[in-house]
Amino acid sequence: MLNYVLKRALMALPVMLAAATLVFLLIHSIPGDPVDLILGEQAMQVDREELSQELGLDRPLFSQYGAFLAGLSSGDWGRSLFDNRPVLSHIREHAGATIVLAVCAMFVAVAIAIPAGVFAAVRKGGFLDQAAMVASLVGISVPNFWLGPVLILVFAVELGWLPISGRESWASLILPAFTLGFGLSAMLSRLTRASMIDELGRGYVTTARAKGLSERAVILKHAFRNALNPVITIVGLEVGSLLAGAIITERIFNWPGIGSLLMDSINRRDYPLVQGCILVIAFAYVFVNAVTDCVYRFVDPRVKI
Repeated sequence: MLNYVLKRALMALPVMLAAATLVFLLIHSIPGDPVDLILGEQAMQVDREELSQELGLDRPLFSQYGAFLAGLSSGDWGRSLFDNRPVLSHIREHAGATIVLAVCAMFVAVAIAIPAGVFAAVRKGGFLDQAAMVASLVGISVPNFWLGPVLILVFAVELGWLPISGRESWASLILPAFTLGFGLSAMLSRLTRASMIDELGRGYVTTARAKGLSERAVILKHAFRNALNPVITIVGLEVGSLLAGAIITERIFNWPGIGSLLMDSINRRDYPLVQGCILVIAFAYVFVNAVTDCVYRFVDPRVKI
């Protein structure tokens, strides 16, 4: 198991390097000069050249790329053009909110999807199965940017049960977490159902029933554990997607996470901070996928690199 984890970690390094390289190239291909954003277009040429030299923009692109990689490895991700604070300082202030939101959204999704998928598979063709599939179809079809405002109108404006936006208390987390988790729960419930139906039709389930095991033991101890493999894979992939997909939801609910920071940085043309936010999202996606593979190996020791 330890060798598998080490090999998976080594495989993640070139992916992270490729992601960092792509982000660097994309940021440097954006039209506009950061010097103009800081000093204004009417600044004197001497001041422009001095600032350009200070930011390292006067060097060749390959030299800037080398300095960029060196900064990443040493923890120096540059400074914000807006307030001259280190990029990592901004990210540390907002990363916690995004992680909390993503974890809670995933908890909502799993809490809804796993029981719904299992019960739908056990009652295949019945009313519960049909109701769960209709609900999952609705969940897949409803976009976050529509569901979020509707939940605000119903539970915050009309009923007054929950805060409209911000991060004042744990109650402020309910609406954005449900907005993010609802669509994911719809997809996971269909996947769980399909995986459970496949496992319940296998020979070892028939053998377990023939040995006199209770239906509860057959479903939970045998079929459900084997049905988890594809579900774990999708959950791991979607955790990374939640970090990126939380941008719209954070904006709707004014949640102070990485997504809101990224949108504010884009509006201010704060390129170093935009670059840092995108790198954090990309690295988090790679990291979560590596962890998912390790969990997959723990659940099913037959998995190989």
